[in-house]
Amino acid sequence: MKKIAKFLTLGVAMLAFSTATFGQVSATALTSATIVSGLTITNTGPLDFGTIVTGTAGTVTIAPNGTRTSTGTAVSTSNVGRAATFDVTGTAGLTYSIAISPASLTITHATLAGNTMTVNNFQSNPAAGNNGELDVNGEQTISVGGVLTVGAAQVPGNYTNTSELTVTINYN
Repeated sequence: MKKIAKFLTLGVAMLAFSTATFGQVSATALTSATIVSGLTITNTGPLDFGTIVTGTAGTVTIAPNGTRTSTGTAVSTSNVGRAATFDVTGTAGLTYSIAISPASLTITHATLAGNTMTVNNFQSNPAAGNNGELDVNGEQTISVGGVLTVGAAQVPGNYTNTSELTVTINYN
């Protein structure tokens, strides 16, 4: 009987100590991550102000939609110019911000380096800022226009940029 009492006492003691561990509760959480395609941007067309007739000072504007207007300067209808285009690709629905730099750049005569013109007032569609969003195919085209200032005695010839027109995109 003594042995039974010892086993019974030992069993009660073990049960008493084991109930303390039953007082603990726990929960689990899922851990996840979403991987998306990185954004890419490719220049698919230059900013071209078209053919301009020398002799009068003024400005030529190419809007982001590609339309050209001029003030003071005569323009030819043989080459009406175009807005620069940049194709953005990535995961459908991603949004991004657009930045254009520099604020102003110089284009220089192809053979007579002392002859330059200034391009500034860059505008884009979608507009610079937090406005880009990839469509259901993960694509969007950014169009960029600007304003070219032409001098009264601008030397005839081809002019190109000496610094880059850069469109930068950043994830939102």
